[in-house]
Amino acid sequence: MRRLPPVLLLAAAGLVAATGLTACTSAGGSAAPTWVPSPAQVGGGEGGGGGGLTPIVPVPQRTDGESGGGPGPAQGTSPTPSPSRKPGDPLVVATHLTAPVGLAMLPDGTALVGERTTGRIVRVQPVAGRPVPTVRRLTGLDTAGDGGLLDLAVSPTYAEDNLIYAYVTTAHDNRVVDFTLHGPVTPVLTGIPKGRTGNTGRLAFGADGALYVGTGDAGHPALAQQPGSLAGKVLRVDPIGDPPRSNPHAGSPVWTSGHRVVDGLCAGPPGEGMFEVEAGTGSRSDELNSLAPGSDYGYPGASASSEPPVATLPAPYRNPGGCTVQAGRIFVTSLDGTALLAAPLVGPAGPRSVGPFAPVLLKTYGRLRTVVAARDGALWLTTSNRDGAGHPVATDERVIRYVNPSGGGDSPA
Repeated sequence: MRRLPPVLLLAAAGLVAATGLTACTSAGGSAAPTWVPSPAQVGGGEGGGGGGLTPIVPVPQRTDGESGGGPGPAQGTSPTPSPSRKPGDPLVVATHLTAPVGLAMLPDGTALVGERTTGRIVRVQPVAGRPVPTVRRLTGLDTAGDGGLLDLAVSPTYAEDNLIYAYVTTAHDNRVVDFTLHGPVTPVLTGIPKGRTGNTGRLAFGADGALYVGTGDAGHPALAQQPGSLAGKVLRVDPIGDPPRSNPHAGSPVWTSGHRVVDGLCAGPPGEGMFEVEAGTGSRSDELNSLAPGSDYGYPGASASSEPPVATLPAPYRNPGGCTVQAGRIFVTSLDGTALLAAPLVGPAGPRSVGPFAPVLLKTYGRLRTVVAARDGALWLTTSNRDGAGHPVATDERVIRYVNPSGGGDSPA
């Protein structure tokens, strides 16, 4: 039986039973991957300048029907994933998904992709044209507004425990659960406030082995700076949901506060903690924050003690969707800017500054949401063109596997 910290006593076993989180599996989940990995090199280590990434696949070339407007299935439908792709674009490794938000890499180089509105989790191989089987489906989700299956993370000891973590919205709360591809769903961290908006959540394991959980303000900005609320925070727990003793406040999972919504949460180089990216409001710019334990990041109201962001996103590239760190650079997706932004981490090991952002994949695949770095140097991304703000093509939503040969942007931002 899992232990819940005192601050979460309100999320008692009654809520666990009420969610109805169950799952089904398919035979596809147990099939061994059929792809053969190609060699790759990651240059530059963790230094500020970084090195280039040896290309595994070519830089994508735009083809008719792969960008811009076009007809497609009606929004809200859930077509079967198609293994087909447009000729000449080997970077598209999955098509016809429904609201893919969660994305996590398995040790064998395949990816798990979760659909926010269906609760379905599929397995994607790093080669275009391969089958995309359903390996799990989470039910009992509340997908109203921006809720549902919001993120995935793979246990750092997956080879031993086969655990996958998910951030989900239920009828009662937002919560973190874990499961194997064929086992029961177990609550890890419950009682995170939910609302009609502001439910977006992100998961990331740090180099310290702790699980970091980014939460939204649940549509109530004041909660973000209330110490007793789990909304508008980055939380830090161990793999079974308990707050480590090294957290800022004994018995509390709260690591940082004052966040509107954690759009992206990504581990920095070893020993350098976490980065967080979030969309601003009004005159407040979109922020990239380097997280320091116990710090407040100024939402909804900044004070003299609030931490400033380490960088803000360029004005043409608003509305971040996710972030990742790879080879001395940080990558942030821009939904409205339809681009992936790349910036160098500058300075020696320890707290670093962030250099200028430059766009990658600009206007190539439309609105980009989640981005995750794989061990072989590739970046995996999901699209978000059927969210009501994009211009979908027939194959949306898609999963992209991309290696930027220069490690930088295509042009200055």
